Amino acid sequence: MFKTNVKLVLLGKLYTISTPIGNLSDITFRAIEVLGKLDYIICEDTRVTKKILTHYKIRNHVKLLPYNVFNDNKLTDKYVKYLIDGKNMGFVSDAGTPCISDPGYKIVNKCRQLNIEVLTIPGPSSLTSALSISGLPSDSFYFEGFLPKKKGRQTKFKFLSSLPSTIVIFESPYRILKTINDILLFMGNRQICICKELTKVYEKVIFGTVEDVKKNLSKQGKLKGEYVIIIAKEGYKLK
Repeated sequence: MFKTNVKLVLLGKLYTISTPIGNLSDITFRAIEVLGKLDYIICEDTRVTKKILTHYKIRNHVKLLPYNVFNDNKLTDKYVKYLIDGKNMGFVSDAGTPCISDPGYKIVNKCRQLNIEVLTIPGPSSLTSALSISGLPSDSFYFEGFLPKKKGRQTKFKFLSSLPSTIVIFESPYRILKTINDILLFMGNRQICICKELTKVYEKVIFGTVEDVKKNLSKQGKLKGEYVIIIAKEGYKLK
């Protein structure tokens, strides 16, 4: 009988792992457990992920791999190769649930094509957290994410104004007032909810019409933090 030196290598698994959106106490026990068992962690910013691992005293010999909009196209195949070689990997964003408004879906898509198992470790999400405290209907909603900065912005607002559901937008402090003005211009004086710095020390929620929220923000001076904007569908009235 002939002997063979061929070694069967089992495919690794990819875990999409949710991390806190602000308050570090919000991580799950399962996330901590899985993070400590991985060979590699793919992350948006290695510095941010390193702080999370240090805070929870997770072993520091796991290798962190950067992955963002600036390098995703050239690194996707490279990282998937690690999974093919049998390495278990995690994917995290800087905050919240990964693959939402970030390029992580490209790696997941590649894994699906190659029948590599992808598992979710659920947890915090600014999208669902904001919806849950907005007071606006969430049985049907449209998630836009970040709006175009210039090209296509007006067209996008016209599209959003036609939707028969609640709308969710992410926005930075640098463009929040411009976006509120554009909502008023293209979508009218609807009911909206602005959630700032969810779960953090300076968490703030503003609820009212677009004009009410605009006045409130205009009085605050220099605006800071990350915002989630929840917009009611056209014609929605408070009961």
